Amino acid sequence: MGIITTKGKISMIKETKLVYVVAESMISALDFGTEQNMAAIYNGETAIKLQQDKQIYPEDFMGAKIDQKRLNRCFSSLSHYNQLAADFEFTIFEKMAIMSMAGIFRDQEFPTNKKSLFILSSTKGNIDLLQEDNLQKWGKERLMLWNTANIIRRFWGFENKAMVISNACVSGIEAIALGSQLIKAGKYEHAIVVGADMLSEFVVSGFMSFQSLSKQVCQPFDQDRDGLNLGEAAACVFLSSDKNQLAENEKVVVVSGGGSSNDANHISGPSRSGDGQFFAIEAALKEAHLSAKHIDYVSAHGTATPYNDEMESKALTLAQLQNKPIHSLKAYFGHTLGAAGVLESVVCIQNLRHQKIVKSLGFKKLGVPLDLNIITQTKEQALQHIIKTASGFGGSNAAIIFSLLKKEQQ
Repeated sequence: MGIITTKGKISMIKETKLVYVVAESMISALDFGTEQNMAAIYNGETAIKLQQDKQIYPEDFMGAKIDQKRLNRCFSSLSHYNQLAADFEFTIFEKMAIMSMAGIFRDQEFPTNKKSLFILSSTKGNIDLLQEDNLQKWGKERLMLWNTANIIRRFWGFENKAMVISNACVSGIEAIALGSQLIKAGKYEHAIVVGADMLSEFVVSGFMSFQSLSKQVCQPFDQDRDGLNLGEAAACVFLSSDKNQLAENEKVVVVSGGGSSNDANHISGPSRSGDGQFFAIEAALKEAHLSAKHIDYVSAHGTATPYNDEMESKALTLAQLQNKPIHSLKAYFGHTLGAAGVLESVVCIQNLRHQKIVKSLGFKKLGVPLDLNIITQTKEQALQHIIKTASGFGGSNAAIIFSLLKKEQQ
């Protein structure tokens, strides 16, 4: 129940089913694989460094870029059980998305029949193909997200048409929420949601024009924050209403609520009051049948831009979440745009499975107008409900809640 589609209005979907998070996987500039990425995060490592790739941008900038040589090697290994990996030429973006799914498909047999849905979340997809030499090689149609999603769908053999969610930086959260709601509505039994985005001249120059990129590793919510860093990543979650899909002895995590809103404030600037993100949080709590007091941990958007972090402090205060442990993951991965919602949700799910909270890397002293309980130490902590938030261009906001089921609830 409950997703805000216009300012303050909530539309309902009747819920009778639990939506289980069966498995999750990610690749990033930090490392390839969920366990490897989580180990790096728990060690406080960052993937952000000086980028000097003139094909992406003529000037040096701070960002997080996946090692393409490693990506190509890993992708080639997929040809052992899928001949398409050898017979068809895939783009870097397509390889990233497929590799994030391989982390799940290698470990278990995923149903790809008519009961299953594939959703791709991305802001730009194959945007690097806009460059003239790439465009001549690949053609204009390869730029289309629907075509990209269809190529990935065919690789894994999904029978249903793919869905695409492309709504700025809230895309990933909205894609997971959509998959969950369609399962609850009985349209599908399973959904695999993939979020991916890559660095390109188009993306970097756009953020440069906003003067929103930092020349150092970003510092979300800090008094010295001066902008964001861009990053590359791909991540995947496998959702299902079928409890039999769950691994034996695995902690049971469910998608308990989701919501989205539009604050109708500005095409590229967040609401100064925080009400848009608050409405999304409120909708997610309503769908989950929870209140703020039940939330144990907040994974904020936290881009480290002056306006975003200020807005979030107001939204979290409106939602009465300001005293909960709060972090941003942007200083680990960079801002991965359409991948961020899925990527950071994977971290949230892992935090529930391992009962750990992760420090907000780069944070030293609070620099937002309202007090927030920013995490400065990674440590073990009892967790049952985590809320993940996001905001993006066009006034978009989203929130999703993951919950760890107690034994009596399973």
